[in-house]
This record gives sequence, structure tokens and C-alpha cells, in this order.
Amino acid sequence: MSDEIKVQKAPPRRGPGSKMNAAEKPKDLKKAFAQLLRFSKNCIPPMVVALVLAIAGTILSLIGPNLLRNMTNCITDGLALMREGNMSGIDIQEVKSIGFTLIVLYGLSLIFSYLQSFIMTSVTQNITRRLRTNISQKINRVPLKYFNKTSFGDVLSRVTNDIDLIGQTLNMSVGQLVSAVTMFIGSLVMMIYTDVIMAVTAVASTILGFVLMGIIMSRSQKYFVSQQSELGKINGHIEEIYTGHNVVKVYNGTYEAEKTFSEINDRLYESAWKSQFLSGIMMPIMNFIGNFGYVAVCVVGAMLVLDGKMDFGVIVAFMIYIRLFTTPLQQIAQAATSMQTTAAASERIFELFDEEEMADESHKTKRLEPKDTKGDVEFKNVRFGYDPDKTIIHDFSAHAKQGQKVAIVGPTGAGKTTMVNLLMRFFELDEGNILIDGIPVSELTRENVHSLFCMVLQDTWLFEGTIRENIVYSKENVTDEEIIKACKAVGIYRFIKTLPDGFDTVLNDKVSLSAGQKQLITIARAMIENAPLLILDEATSSVDTRTEVQIQEAMDKLTVGRTSFVIAHRLSTIRNADLILVMKDGDIIESGDHEQLIKQNGFYAELYNSQFEKVS
Repeated sequence: MSDEIKVQKAPPRRGPGSKMNAAEKPKDLKKAFAQLLRFSKNCIPPMVVALVLAIAGTILSLIGPNLLRNMTNCITDGLALMREGNMSGIDIQEVKSIGFTLIVLYGLSLIFSYLQSFIMTSVTQNITRRLRTNISQKINRVPLKYFNKTSFGDVLSRVTNDIDLIGQTLNMSVGQLVSAVTMFIGSLVMMIYTDVIMAVTAVASTILGFVLMGIIMSRSQKYFVSQQSELGKINGHIEEIYTGHNVVKVYNGTYEAEKTFSEINDRLYESAWKSQFLSGIMMPIMNFIGNFGYVAVCVVGAMLVLDGKMDFGVIVAFMIYIRLFTTPLQQIAQAATSMQTTAAASERIFELFDEEEMADESHKTKRLEPKDTKGDVEFKNVRFGYDPDKTIIHDFSAHAKQGQKVAIVGPTGAGKTTMVNLLMRFFELDEGNILIDGIPVSELTRENVHSLFCMVLQDTWLFEGTIRENIVYSKENVTDEEIIKACKAVGIYRFIKTLPDGFDTVLNDKVSLSAGQKQLITIARAMIENAPLLILDEATSSVDTRTEVQIQEAMDKLTVGRTSFVIAHRLSTIRNADLILVMKDGDIIESGDHEQLIKQNGFYAELYNSQFEKVS
């Protein structure tokens, strides 16, 4: 297709090493989480159950240290009695009773944790599945102009990287965050309940962790947002360059491609390094605070025991409580880091969800059945521009009668491919109308309009599958006889029979097809579609002169009984057209058949003769 639509336009890029623009508004993270919560509202009940189980398991774990305190005191009291000559010694039954209670508590805590993990895994996988499904459906509802401003790689990054990140965070961080908060608050309450002085010591020794964590979180969020954004850009650039790898090589664009990649990669490195460094230092800081808390508890506890103000079991309990108190800080830090990244990923996904969609057409009842469509097409005062401020088609009017072969010619940028896009309703008209059999296409659904056309484009598209599957594509109930007939008509049948598996040959990197052979397969696909209207957009541009003649003969057979629109730069291929529309700057400046236009000695004659000038 012509270069009127630049589908894979890359997003604007900043210079190497540049930072986020300080003038940019901060991302609305609360809105992102609110949108994610609304999207997951059907999963809230099982998530609540999972979180209740997480809280219950945590509370059971918190009871353990207090029981260990009682067990320790029971043992130390028994040993003291034995030293005093009382041989009754340690109360083994009480120790066993406490030990059995601990086993039950920790066992129930394990079961609750397992159930919580099982439920959250099921819920998060369901959410990510729905996100992927919704994005897939959304992509089919957004207009093509969305892809004019967004690279394919960036869209793919949202479908893969961002959704996977959300799934992992919901699965690991939400339950962990709830358990950590419960553990933190619960251990604080239990420490105060056990001994106020020791509780103050433990809190004072770890308060530094709060301060550092708050500072780090406040400074790191912008780097997580930048990291996800740059990741999408680098995916878009890679997809762009690898798709056009041959062109990059031919035009010696390797240096420029590598330079652009390095610029984006440097920005991604900078944001990823800072975000990961700031999140990574949280763990060492928390470990230091935890170890410092152990020392403080042991020193203060020993002094209180020596003064007779506290029993030894309290120290044992606080050695566990200080771990239960500081570990949640580490978990909260990890979960907070993950939640920040998830917020950035959620914003990108819901930005796509919030994109403008094509108008709903469920209310439309008119329908043209392909088998009953005559193929009479009329353009009435069509006006259109991809940008509202820049009109491409000014006032286009034309009438293609049933069964006619209509050629659209003109210089690059004249609006030829744009007219085909409008005819297929890939874009909506600004003014005017296009009618098929007297019915405006705006009154038909897009799916109905698409079913009336078969299309052969300049750029071939084949997927990894057998030749048979590529030819049949989405058509149902196609017989082998129909496939063979179509392949013989375009002259590809003999080549296919030379392949080891014939029509069952899988098209992949191991099967080498020329550009012309690929085009022939797509032409056979159009024959199988057997729609009443046909669009040929420079369909013979990728083949040699001999093959072009062969394809031209096949095209003549294909166009019989169909209204066909042919976009051609090789004017020799459309000499037999019933109507030739000559376009320039979005308007028809000449029309007629080949002989009439040559006699007019106008713009068409000039174009035609320029292709056959003799070299002096």
C-alpha cells in the first residue's frame, strides 16, 4: 500500500540520558488502582476470603511466642526448683500441653496460608486472563488511527509485560502485604501486652526503618513509571527494526537503528537501575534494623531480668517478636515496590481501555448478503482527512457499475489507497457518502462491508501454517477441488506440487518463498473468498514481467462478474479497465477508459507515456 498511512510511526523519543520532563503531570496512581479494583470487582469475594485466611494465619502465628514464653518459664522454674533440691523438677505435662497447642496453632496457620495462596493464584490468573481477553477485544474496537500514533511493539508490551506484571503482583504482593500489615500490628500489640518497656525498645530500634522506607518510596515511583514507558518504547523499536530488517541493511541504516536503540536502552537502563537500586537497598536496611533490634532487646532484657523486673521467658518471646515485627517491614517494602511498578503497568493498560472506540453498530439491521450483492458502487462528494485539520480527499465523486473493472491511478499521495480504506470502512468519512447497491456503507456494519470484498495488497501477509490453511484462511467448507482450481488459475499449483508435503507444507523459516510466490498465494486466497467486490492494491508489483503477464490473465478471470477496484502504478496492467479514475491531490481530474484518456492527451497520457519513453 502507499505511504499515505504510516501505521508503525514510533513515539517521540528523547535524547540519550535525558530524564523525565519535570513539567509532565504526575501519574494518577490512585486512579490506576481504583480502575484495577473496579475491573476485579467480580473477584473481590474470593479475594476477601483469601485475605481473611491470611489474617487468621498471621494471628495464629502471633500467639506462638507468648506460649513459648510460658514454656520457657515452665522449664526455667523447674530447673530452679531442681537446683533448690525439689526433685519434682520440670512439669513435663504442661510442657507437652503447650507444645501440642503450638503444633495445632502453627499447623492451622500453615493450612490457612496454603488456602490463601491457592485462592489468590486462581483469582489472579482469572484477572490476567480477562485482561488479555479484554485487550484483544479492545484492539478490535479501536479505530485504525490509534495505530497511527502507537507502535505495534508498545501495544504488544502492554499485552505481555504489563499484564504479566499485574498478575505476579496480585498473586504475590497483595496477600503478602495484608499478612505483613497484620503481622506488624499484631506483633506490636502482643509486645505491648507482654512488656511495655521491651515494646518501646523494639519500636525505637526499628523506627529508623520507617523513615528510610518512606523516603525511598517517595523518590522511586517516577523511575518505575519511566521504566515501564521506556520498556514499551524499546519493544516498539525492536519490532519495527526487525520487521524491516532487510530494508535497514540495504539502506545502511544499521548505525542509525543501533543509535536509536542505544538511546532508548540508555534511558531504560537509567530508570531501571535507579528503580531497582532504590528498591534493592530496602532489604539490607531492613536486615540491619532487624539485627539492631535483636541487640537492643537482648541488652535491655538482660538488664531487666537482672533487676528482677522481668522473667527470662519474656526475652525469648521478644526475640521472636522482634523478628515478627521487623520482617513485615521488609515484606511491606517489597510489596510497596511491586505495587508501584504495578500501578505504572495498570495505567498503561487502562489508558488503552480508555481509548476512543469505533461506534457501536449493534442497532444496525440492514445487511447485504455477498451472494445477492450486485456490486454497484457510488462515491458521492466524499471528503476525508486523517487529521481533522488536513484534508486529503476534497470532493470525490465516482460511479462504478456492476461488474466493471475500475482502475485508480495517480502520483504517490494522490489519495488512491485512502479511497480503498474508506470503501472498506477502515476510516469514517468526514462528509459525503459511499453506496453499495444503493445502500450507504454507513448503514451497514463493518463486518458486513468487509464480507463483500476480497482483497490483494501490495504487502503480502502469510502466517505460520500450511499452504492450504493460508489459502483457505477463515473461509469454511472449502473443497480441495476449489483450492486446486484457484492455484492453477494463478499459476502456483505446479510449484506447490514440487514441495515435499504439497499443500500441507508448513510455511515457516525453513520454507523459502519468493515475493512473487507469496503474492500468488494471497491471490489464490482472494479467489477462494469469492466475494462480489474485489480490491487489488498494486498486486503485481512484487513479480517479474513474465509472472506479471500470468497473474494479469488470472486477474482477468478473477474480475469477471465482480466489480473490481485496481490501484496500479504500472499503467500497462490496467489498459483493459472499463473505467480509469485519475486522481491528483485528493480529487478526480480525469476519467474514462484508456483510449479516451490517451486521446485527451492530459495528465493520464503524460503518466502513461512517461513509463514507455524510449531511451535515445
